[in-house]
Amino acid sequence: MTEANVSAAQSGTGSAPENWKPHIVALVCNWCSYAGADMAGTTRLEYPANVRMMRFPCTGRMSPLMILRAFEQGADGVLISGCHPGDCHYVQGNLVARRRFTIFRSLMDFIGIDLKRLHFAWVSAAEGHKWAKVVSEVTASVQEAGPLPSFEHPEGWGGIDLPEMTGSGPQDLDEQQLDAIRANLWKAASEVLTTERAGVVIGYGPGTLPGQTIPVLITETAGCEKLEWGQGCRNNLSTYVGSALEKHERVAVVAKTCDLGAISGLIREGQVRPEQLLVIGVQCPGVRDGSGLATKCLSCSGDPHPICDLVVTVEGVQESCEDPSAAALDTPDARDEQIAFLESLPHEERWKYWQRQFGRCLRCYACRAACPLCYCSTCISDKHRPQWVPTSIDHPGNSTWNIIRAVHLAGRCSGCDECARVCPADIRLDLINRKLSLEVERQYGKIGLDPEEKSALVDFRMEDSEEFIL
Repeated sequence: MTEANVSAAQSGTGSAPENWKPHIVALVCNWCSYAGADMAGTTRLEYPANVRMMRFPCTGRMSPLMILRAFEQGADGVLISGCHPGDCHYVQGNLVARRRFTIFRSLMDFIGIDLKRLHFAWVSAAEGHKWAKVVSEVTASVQEAGPLPSFEHPEGWGGIDLPEMTGSGPQDLDEQQLDAIRANLWKAASEVLTTERAGVVIGYGPGTLPGQTIPVLITETAGCEKLEWGQGCRNNLSTYVGSALEKHERVAVVAKTCDLGAISGLIREGQVRPEQLLVIGVQCPGVRDGSGLATKCLSCSGDPHPICDLVVTVEGVQESCEDPSAAALDTPDARDEQIAFLESLPHEERWKYWQRQFGRCLRCYACRAACPLCYCSTCISDKHRPQWVPTSIDHPGNSTWNIIRAVHLAGRCSGCDECARVCPADIRLDLINRKLSLEVERQYGKIGLDPEEKSALVDFRMEDSEEFIL
């Protein structure tokens, strides 16, 4: 970028300097769009020369990470183009990509990328004239948007005061009720180990500080009385299921209501077989900090759901016999007002807010470690050949890491908010995850707790909306 372009980009105003021309990257399908562009050239059709093409076997191969990297490296706009639905050489690659990019587009808008910069089109090998028209329209749109705002993080901690969250969370349980739940939990855990229904119980044990708990693995009935239950039980214990299964054929895990989505997701994605897991759902008093405020359960009832094998409440222990398909994640959330407030701001203000948030990232990857659904043996952020995500604490790397991790969890996130809780920089990762969950639900329906149900972004329908595609 020229010095004038950099100056305009850092201003965040979107106003273009005189004689400025946008740089546009086109990620195109080899079989259709690239051939369509070739036809436009061989028939000598005139269109702007601002687009630089990268060829892929299929739009299904194009990762949102590639779009982020294009923006990082100076592109002012990105065009994704492939075969029309039904014409894909790989049968359904473009149909899966359509859903993925629908959600990614919503995220880009939420963090402050003007959608005039991000375009999608279906162009067949015979549509040279359409390719020329699409490039002209995209160039004009990006020209109107101006230079891309800088990835340099503005100074300051927040810059925007979000509306205060309100919500009661689960009903408070007094100490007598909690003692009853603990006694019933000890009884359930002892029964599970005695009858060899599982080789280990993953639960909460006493920490070093008053009211603090830590994850513990109990293999002997004598240790069951170490199990704790209360407002300090924060961790999502399904994170430890995979490592426990390396030593035991079947694992029992104590689960709060907000943890059940992750357990269902692990089964849904083939990381755990149902017969390897026994879920002990416990009536939850809400996760609260030292001041007594609910930290991540403002809209949850705290009641165990039907996917649990055993249900522990104040009254006792019982086997769950309900239909798992009847269980669904709670939808209302106290953060929805904050999301709506951010969406009401201009793109420039949203961009600055999130760049300040990402600028605090330490790249400690605590969010990844706490998330049960971040289970890849080698994360893409750790790969060096090629290195898609810079590993140093620099500005573009911070943004790319936090955005692409949210994209990978879209349609999968269980809403336990462990990532936001463990973040030492207090980055509002929960807002991004919640926004994507709302968008997936709006576009493709609510994701329930039934492990047999498909995740939204690995499925498709021919009638899926594509009103934003040229």
